[in-house]
Amino acid sequence: MTATLAAIAEPLATIPPFTWVALAALLMLIVPRSLGHAIAALATALVGVQAFIIPTGSYAETTFLGFETVFMYSDPASRLFAIGVGIIATAAALYSWGSNAPKVQTAFALSYISSTVGVIYAGDWLSMIFFWELMAVTSTALVWHYGGDAVRAGYRYAIAHGIGGTLLLGAVVVHFASVDSFLYAAGASDPTGIAPGAAALLAALGIGVNCGFIVLHTWLPDTYPRPHIAASVFLSVFTTKTAVLVMYRAFPDGAMWLAYLGGAMAVYGAFFALLQYDPRRLLSYHIQAQVGYMLAGIGTAALISDAGFATAGGLAHAFNNILYKSLLFMAVGVVIYRTGEEDIRNLGGLWKVMPLAFVAYLVGALSITAVPGFNGFISKGMVIDAAHEVKLFPLLLGEDLLWWLLILGGVGTFMSFIKLGYYMFFHGSSDISPKDATRGQIVAMTLASGFCLYYGVAYGSLFELLPHAAEWVPDAKPYSTGHLTESAILLTAGFVGFAVFKRPLGWLAHVMRDVDVVTVPAVFYTGRAFVWGVTEGWAAVDRAVMSTIASLKRLGSNPEGTARRLGFGTDEEPIQLRSGIARSMFVLTAMVAGAIAILLFG
Repeated sequence: MTATLAAIAEPLATIPPFTWVALAALLMLIVPRSLGHAIAALATALVGVQAFIIPTGSYAETTFLGFETVFMYSDPASRLFAIGVGIIATAAALYSWGSNAPKVQTAFALSYISSTVGVIYAGDWLSMIFFWELMAVTSTALVWHYGGDAVRAGYRYAIAHGIGGTLLLGAVVVHFASVDSFLYAAGASDPTGIAPGAAALLAALGIGVNCGFIVLHTWLPDTYPRPHIAASVFLSVFTTKTAVLVMYRAFPDGAMWLAYLGGAMAVYGAFFALLQYDPRRLLSYHIQAQVGYMLAGIGTAALISDAGFATAGGLAHAFNNILYKSLLFMAVGVVIYRTGEEDIRNLGGLWKVMPLAFVAYLVGALSITAVPGFNGFISKGMVIDAAHEVKLFPLLLGEDLLWWLLILGGVGTFMSFIKLGYYMFFHGSSDISPKDATRGQIVAMTLASGFCLYYGVAYGSLFELLPHAAEWVPDAKPYSTGHLTESAILLTAGFVGFAVFKRPLGWLAHVMRDVDVVTVPAVFYTGRAFVWGVTEGWAAVDRAVMSTIASLKRLGSNPEGTARRLGFGTDEEPIQLRSGIARSMFVLTAMVAGAIAILLFG
């Protein structure tokens, strides 16, 4: 059996999976819609299958733009993310088919997945930034395809990712200048991270845009609610989760600032999610909150002795989030698809007429809120366990500030999904009787739900995929009494919190605004001022040049008249501005010789 797997793995290792996903995107445009979606599902499923088969190591090593690059670097982190992408991209392709998504849109989505896989498997910073920028372009095209409000949101999305990509490119250039290599490992067995100093700062900011750092996050809730519901499923998981992976590549040993920033994101995202009545906007804020847990886990590696466990927790939560976040967007998308309503206050009572969508939502909600038996319970518990060990800023009960931030984020998460479920499926009685999910939507949601349950119960299968597993798995007890008690307290606090703050949250939703009320106008008017400055500056230069040319033309065509205007000579005694051919040749030769001398010796 091992020999058979090795025989299969060898040829697969030479073909980076982004190639056949890109090929599937091209085929999507020329084959019938149903066949195209079947090809899409097969190509994306192969990404996950290949991730299981290919051994750890560097493959597809070549020279790119004159530099040594690795287009396929397989390690536990890349394998974990590739498996997650393979599962959900397959489900999303089926969901697109079931949601009547145009095949051109799915082709854009496949190109987006192809570039995402390129980022995941990149073994060096050069190929990573290439696919990173390609990912921004393809995801923008996916947003734009829907038209309407998605077009202007897509422009803002493109500007945000253009700025982030430029910062990250600067980090890559500075890193190369520091270490003289683009390779992650640079000759070592494990990746060494980004060079310290300016490269690290630029990388943190550039990757932070895609991670949704506070203030840099406004593109998330602005963009993801606007395109086709199937496009939102793709968008909801790939950009932010690959950013978490690249953040781990840049800071493999963690960092204190990253841990506490992650904790702040967990609270910030959950708070603003609580104020939303657009379901996809609510879910988008929770992307920021959940990425906060991932970054907190990765960052905590620098603060505790069991660094491998903290890192594994952050990466595991990214993997699980790929599964349950896409499931939530699918379930919410079914409601929007069938009702056409994007304000949850106008819904209610749908659990009776849309039981399949309700069950899918329930699985996703129980997973993201870390209820025992679901995958989020395993990974979020790992991150909070790691935070238990941090004692830099102890607060109430002796627990650190980081732990309290994660707990507050957890309570806010419970409240958010109680609110979303209450308004969509229970609030009042629905005046409409929409149909339930289509066959393609049911298959996609069943696939995602199954993995959410599987990795919540058979958590050993998840542990096997994580880095440094041998160091911490023997001591891992996710279903300990402490974990179960903590989950029960959070669940109770969530129900009580929603009951108490339901009315105040409605009032706050009218008065509280995110930082985009400042950042969006600031970027708009700054950009307009820049464009005005460039165009007017160019116009001024153009006018000056043309005026100078006109003056020189007048001077050359009538030098004696120009001399008279300047006060030399009169009409009775005109000045003579003529020179013999010999003197003219001498002057021209001297000028040319002087210019050559300046070029050669200047």
